[in-house]
Amino acid sequence: MHLVSRLNTKFLFLMMGAAFSNAQQLPDGPGKPETQKLCSQCHEISRSISVRQDRAGWQGVMSKMSTLGMKATDQELQSVFEYLVSHYPADEVPKLNINTAEAVDIESALTVRRSLAAAIIAYREKHGAFKTIDELKKVPGIDPAKIEAKKDRLAF
Repeated sequence: MHLVSRLNTKFLFLMMGAAFSNAQQLPDGPGKPETQKLCSQCHEISRSISVRQDRAGWQGVMSKMSTLGMKATDQELQSVFEYLVSHYPADEVPKLNINTAEAVDIESALTVRRSLAAAIIAYREKHGAFKTIDELKKVPGIDPAKIEAKKDRLAF
């Protein structure tokens, strides 16, 4: 057998193995074939599914891939989008226990300034543990609307 022929055969087996491996790692469901087809146009599927995102995140990925030249019909794009959203959702953001959290965690979770995080801790130390969101809203300098918008991220 010629060297070129052996190399082509070896390459073909490698590609078939990669395609089989990629197909095996995707869970069954509507949109799987489209996901295999589109996401393997430029890279291995494992790269496509290595992150978990919410709907907005997956929409951004799909838009970026289309901009970079991914060829697909609108129906294929929608199938892949729904498949990724349902099988690779974002991990749930852990709740912040406002009664045990350190300043840096309060800053990050509530997107507040360091001084306000310190004020929350000082208020907590002076008045005791927060039992409700309404008690947290009493902290001087806090924006009640901002806290209300992030209430799902808080634990008491």
